[in-house]
Order: sequence, then structure tokens, then C-alpha cells
Amino acid sequence: MKVSLIIAVYKDVQALELIFKSLALQTYKNFEVIVAEDGESSQMQECVEQARKNYTYEIKHTTQKDEGVRKARSQNNAILASSGEYLIFIDGDCILYSTFIAGHINTATKGSVLSGRRIDLNAQLSQKIRNGELESSDIEKNFFKKYFYLVFDKSVKYEQGVYINPTGWIYQFFLKHKKRTTAILGCNFSAWREDVITLNGFDEGYGESAVSDDMDWDWRFRAYGLEIRSCKNIANMMHLDHLAHNRGDASHQVVKMNKNRELGKYVCEKGLNTH
Repeated sequence: MKVSLIIAVYKDVQALELIFKSLALQTYKNFEVIVAEDGESSQMQECVEQARKNYTYEIKHTTQKDEGVRKARSQNNAILASSGEYLIFIDGDCILYSTFIAGHINTATKGSVLSGRRIDLNAQLSQKIRNGELESSDIEKNFFKKYFYLVFDKSVKYEQGVYINPTGWIYQFFLKHKKRTTAILGCNFSAWREDVITLNGFDEGYGESAVSDDMDWDWRFRAYGLEIRSCKNIANMMHLDHLAHNRGDASHQVVKMNKNRELGKYVCEKGLNTH
């Protein structure tokens, strides 16, 4: 099955280069990458062009005018450019374990959506990775050796880095049917392309707020009749520390979302159809 991995990016070229590097190590090979840029910077274009020379996997790049935060629209651009049966959505500051795509694919079932989690690396570890002093793959391969360092740093969600093989006996006998937190996390979730298309993609009607990233998807997927399942510890990623981006007060947008939910409008009015 072909996968389309969609990366939502804005200006952080260094992080994207690290993501490209982690994609070259994926155990699952049948995928394309779509860089969904909320802008059209020359630096990002140069980064993508260089990656096309360095790596063998297919890379597409969608852009739009830089007119404030329009992340939902940029991700919809990528959905329309995708050719995979299955879509995985990540943010441009998250580096992937080598088993990341395989984790999503080996857990995916028809009628369901997958929601993963992330290790929130602290500033020190993030800077070491950015500087090239530490390989992200070293954290993956030697996670338990670094466990005792991570466990005492409360800023690091260390437990999210434990990898469990979805085809192994631990998952099959202990985790597969266990109730786990399944709320959609916008930086790590996946769905069948046909379901995303049916729901008209990301709702672009919430302005610059983060409502469309995940909480809006969460209720819309469920209202459509899809089961949201956890792929925590199966599709692992590391989030690089950075200054928080202020996307404004979302309270009015949350009220709007709740109104849509009350009306059962799970197919959004302003999505893929506006392109």
C-alpha cells in the first residue's frame, strides 16, 4: 500500500532536513513525501530540491502565499497533491523513528483512524540534534540506555519513546484491546485518503487558530462513524523544542466548532472544495 506522508512546515528548514534524514531510514519503503508549506520561501524550496538529489523517495512540495497562519489550507493543498491510499500527517518539527511509517501501516484497519504521541525533547537535547552533536537515531536505538537520563527530566515525556512492535506478542496480547488515550494529536495521526476526502479535508473556517489541527478532526471522525485507535509506542516521533507560536485566542473558534458538532456538520463547509 502506498503512503503519503504530509509534513506541515513553516520556515524551519533545519528541522525539515532532519526529518528528510529520518525518512531515509524508514523500514517501510512504499511512500511519498509531501511538504505542505504555509508560505513560499526560497530557502524551503532549496531545501526540497537538495533533498530530491540526496534521497531516493519521492518528494512533492506544495506552497501558497504567506498571508498569516493558514496551516489547514496548506495541508489541504497536500491532500489534493497526494497519490497514496493512506495519509499520515506530521508537523515540521518532529523527527521520526525508523519504524514510524511501518507502525502506522501495521496498525491501520478500515473504518478507523490512528492517533499517536511524541517525545517532547528538552531544549538541550533538541539543540544537540540540531547542531549534529547527537543523532536522533541514537535516541531510538539506545533509548533504554538513555532512559535514566530522560526519566528525571520532567520536561521530557520519556514513556512515549518506548517502542512496541505491533506484530509482536506484547502488543497482540496486552495492548491491542486495551483502552488507551485516543484523542487526535495533529502532529501524529493517520487516516485513509478516501475518508479524508469524504469529510472535505481540514476545515479552513477556523482562522489562524489550532482548532482545525486536531480537536475538530477528533469529533468529525467519530461523528462520521470512524473509530479512533491509539498507535502510541508504535509510531514514535521526537518533537524538537522551540519557542511556542502564538496563534491567538481560540475560544470563539471552539464555540463555532461546538456549534458545528451540535448540528452534525462533520463534512466541513470550507475545505478541499475551496481549492
